[in-house]
Amino acid sequence: MFGTSIHWTTFFYLLIDTVIVLFAVLQSLRLEHFGFRRYIILGILFIAYNATGGFLPMENFPGLFILQYIITYGTAIALCVYILYYLYKEYDFAIFELYWSITNISLLLGLGFIALFLVPYSITGSLDKARVCFTIPFALIGFYFLGSFCQRIGRFPKSTSFAYRRSRLSITSAGCVVLLPLLTVIGDYQWLTFTVMNIAFYTITAIEIDRYLYFLENKCKMLGVISFYENRGELLQSKLLYKSLTRREVEIAVSMLSNHTYKQIAETFFIAERTVSKHASNIFKKTGVRNKTGFLSKFGSKKR
Repeated sequence: MFGTSIHWTTFFYLLIDTVIVLFAVLQSLRLEHFGFRRYIILGILFIAYNATGGFLPMENFPGLFILQYIITYGTAIALCVYILYYLYKEYDFAIFELYWSITNISLLLGLGFIALFLVPYSITGSLDKARVCFTIPFALIGFYFLGSFCQRIGRFPKSTSFAYRRSRLSITSAGCVVLLPLLTVIGDYQWLTFTVMNIAFYTITAIEIDRYLYFLENKCKMLGVISFYENRGELLQSKLLYKSLTRREVEIAVSMLSNHTYKQIAETFFIAERTVSKHASNIFKKTGVRNKTGFLSKFGSKKR
């Protein structure tokens, strides 16, 4: 099973990714409101990508030989789409909705795989020719998307070190995804391909860790809000999200308690001001105040 270096490489990434996902699952059970669901799904897809891409094709696999490539390419396509979905959820990408919606990207990749890989393979019987037909067009599309992604993020000034780190990590992750078609067409240097793709996972992991540290750093600012949801006399638990406050709402609540304007908050989290206003309205309803002034008066003046 481990007769080649790629199998050892695959096993190495499988082991690391599995440990990370298991840790995320345990943390999700402990911090039930922290919102690890998307991240856990992403980790599972990376485990599947490493397993299918590393150990297939194999000689004793049941069924048609091409079926193995359908599985490996299908898993890789699903992973790439989900990474983009993850980044879309991280930012407010209304500017991409017309052409770069997740639905459109999924259809483009799915139909492209059939038309540019399966059809050429059925005609020529050559995996190399089918691979070139499929990957070169999508490599070009990928670099165009990366340029649009960088331009979108570049429109916002990096108002905090937290925002700057998140933007750099997100661009790195998107760049790794875009490189996948190019690495595939270059040849079977799978040790390089798997390394680049797993870097995408590790950068997103760094984003989640940085978010967690950001909450810890600003936890004192949320004590008043947390106390609003806790029974008096009980010790505050170490959770960072409580009751009905979502992860994004906590981020925005922390920023408001730091006296940031809606514009500054939008710049920090790369979202539109109207999105900040919508989240703020939800926070006000959940905390029993009418507006930002009432929120700051109720929670911002707490002694910390």
